[in-house]
Parts: sequence; structure tokens; C-alpha cells
Amino acid sequence: MPKNKGKGGKSKRKGKNKNREGEKRELILKEEGQEYAKVLKVLGNCRVQCECFDGKERQCHVRGKFRKKVWINKDDVILIGLRDYQDDKADVIHKYSMDEARQLRNMGHIPDRALMDSELLEDGGAEDFFDPIAMDDDELLSDEEISETGDAEDGDEDDDEDEDDSDDYDDELDDL
Repeated sequence: MPKNKGKGGKSKRKGKNKNREGEKRELILKEEGQEYAKVLKVLGNCRVQCECFDGKERQCHVRGKFRKKVWINKDDVILIGLRDYQDDKADVIHKYSMDEARQLRNMGHIPDRALMDSELLEDGGAEDFFDPIAMDDDELLSDEEISETGDAEDGDEDDDEDEDDSDDYDDELDDL
């Protein structure tokens, strides 16, 4: 039986009518009973820990519609549906792309702090975000002290190594 050479199969057919990531889609805004949130931690078993922008932290359940189709990661901005009977739990309704989240921030729907961490890491500005460990002035060495300690240590070690190298070379010449 000949081997199939065409690009077919179930997995190839599934993706034909899907929305491409490059295409723009309509921005979904929150309604009553919904809230924007940022994913803090992926818990597993289709659950995530989220910080909602109303100030509460909630455990959210990923709907079956999203399972194995939409991957939700840490620091993603999502839209959640609040439960009337449980205030500390919610359901994930929609995941926003980074461009959509920026649009929401510019429109004033989500606070500026919502995208700060992920944008800094994406732009390569993470060095400015993290503060170095503060040290007392007494613990810091001046440039002169550093050069003095570095010269003394380096100079002694280099002289010893040079003498050892020359002794080894003389021994090798004697053996010949």
C-alpha cells in the first residue's frame, strides 16, 4: 500500500478554519458579573489562581471550551465570570492577547500595574525593574582599595606560577 504524501489527516483539517493569531478580533469588554484578572499561578486540573483588579484573589476554573485549545499561563490577563454563591471562586471566560491587554489598559479598563512585569521582561528592561541589594557605605570598597587588593593577590600568585613553569621546563630539557 503506498504511503500518503499529502498534507491531510485529522489534525491538519482542524486548523483550517481557525482564527489566526495575526488577525484582529473584536475586543470583549466586561459586563455586570464579570471582572478582569491577572493569573498569578497555574494550579493544574483546569484551575488557576488569579488576582482580580477589584482587589481580591480568586481561584478560577477554566471552562471546558478552553481545555487543550487555549493555554493560560502565568501573568496572562483574563476575563472571569463571578459566581453569585461563592465570592472566592470564579470561571475563566476569555483570555486576552498582549495587544488586547494593552488596548484595555489604554482605554482605562485595567490598571497600569497589570502589564508592568510582563512588558518589562518582553522589552528586555528587567534590569531596571529589580532593585539591587542595598549595602551600607561602610561595607563598600573604594576603587583604590579594590585595585590594591587585586594587585597584591594577582602579583603573588603569578610569580609563583612562573617559577613553577620554568622549573618544569628545565626538568624536561634535562631528561632529553
